[in-house]
Amino acid sequence: MRIDIITVLPEMLDGFVNMSILARAQKKGLVEIHVHNLRDYTTDKHRRVDDYPFGGFAGMVMQCQPIDACISALKAERDYDEVIFTTPDGQQFDQPMANALSMKENIIILCGHYKGIDYRIREHLITKEVSIGDFVLTGGELAAAVMADAVVRLVPGVLSDEQSALSDSFQDNLLAAPVYTRPADYKGWRVPDVLLSGHERKIKEWELAQSMERTRRLRPDLLDK
Repeated sequence: MRIDIITVLPEMLDGFVNMSILARAQKKGLVEIHVHNLRDYTTDKHRRVDDYPFGGFAGMVMQCQPIDACISALKAERDYDEVIFTTPDGQQFDQPMANALSMKENIIILCGHYKGIDYRIREHLITKEVSIGDFVLTGGELAAAVMADAVVRLVPGVLSDEQSALSDSFQDNLLAAPVYTRPADYKGWRVPDVLLSGHERKIKEWELAQSMERTRRLRPDLLDK
């Protein structure tokens, strides 16, 4: 899998994509993540990539030319399954979307910035618009990082225990059950006896019951799905 991230602030992402799970995935040769500085694609001698919006609206807008040039250069080298734009008014990012994206071969993530991008880019080049929540960030870099992390950990072979990803919260529209580790008794705080029993069926029943109870109490909206 290959992920290309287009941004005006590559420094925000360089460290993130080269640490922890993302770093291991790349070292294993399972994933490639490339961060592209949008300013490298502008024809402006001052490396500007934004301008004032038509209509006298407030803020600055990212221009068509550098975005088009960057995406076109990438597409000239390979085909892409998705060209994603991070935007507050996009489709809500969730576990099913992460699952679907993890099965793609190549994706581009364009990080929004300023007041947004020229809408013509959204009309002609973007295939999916994605939001990580109903709030506004300074830029889309954090959203791109969240998406990359959620997607890459699902790529087969990235995690040493692939069953771990399958039991995460939201995989079945339920929150995960509580987890515990040694010691079994800490300051009188005991691990539930069933988890120490070694009885696999009873443990699975306890896990499901706990997932249902926590979901009903904390995220009842998930049960509607």
